[in-house]
Amino acid sequence: MAESQGFPRLRRRDVLATAALLAPAGHAGAQADAVDLLLVLAVDASGSIDPDEFTLQREGLAEAIAHPAVLAAIRSRPRGAIGIAMVEWGSPGGAATVVNWMRVGDRMSADAAAEAMLQAPRSRQSFNAIGDALLHARDLLAAAPWQATERTIDVSGDGPDIRSLVAAPIARDELVAGGVVVNGLAIEASSSWRDGRLAALYERDVIGGPGAFVVRAEDRRDFARAMRAKLIREVAGAVSAAG
Repeated sequence: MAESQGFPRLRRRDVLATAALLAPAGHAGAQADAVDLLLVLAVDASGSIDPDEFTLQREGLAEAIAHPAVLAAIRSRPRGAIGIAMVEWGSPGGAATVVNWMRVGDRMSADAAAEAMLQAPRSRQSFNAIGDALLHARDLLAAAPWQATERTIDVSGDGPDIRSLVAAPIARDELVAGGVVVNGLAIEASSSWRDGRLAALYERDVIGGPGAFVVRAEDRRDFARAMRAKLIREVAGAVSAAG
């Protein structure tokens, strides 16, 4: 795979060396640890996203998680580390974990997480079942190998909730009642959802919890900027001018 824009490709031995330092899910030592934030990136992989657009999303995620401003936000927190996992969603009841929990606290671990995001095979998805994706992320948070006082689900997509077995507002309300914050990134790739229309739907049906917010991306090429700004805000708790 070619190098992502703004993200240097890691050599295999670097990734393996970093993986040995990361605490995997279920490891006894990891369970005794804690992080500042548990963050699930729930990413739209439905049929509306063609292979080129899908690549743009993956590269945008990788660029964002390894960006110096995001790392600075992580290091500014008391424990200087977050737990991160990536979910792809679309099919009713079919959301899939494509990158399981990884601990990110420095450049090496961020690069390893970014590489894992780039290399993970695309899951098979259709439709836009956001509610089911939220419940999948709920279970993923419950199985996290570290404790955290803050738990966030970050939903990015280019359309509204369609054909969920559990509608997005119902799933969102359950999560918020359990202390989870749900934020959104609205990708205005379709003319049907531009000018803030998709963001308004996310505000109504998807996001919830203290300080919950929606970031807009004008199109998929704007995804990396929007995701970077969103991560900084989620990790540091404040809007950054770095985007």
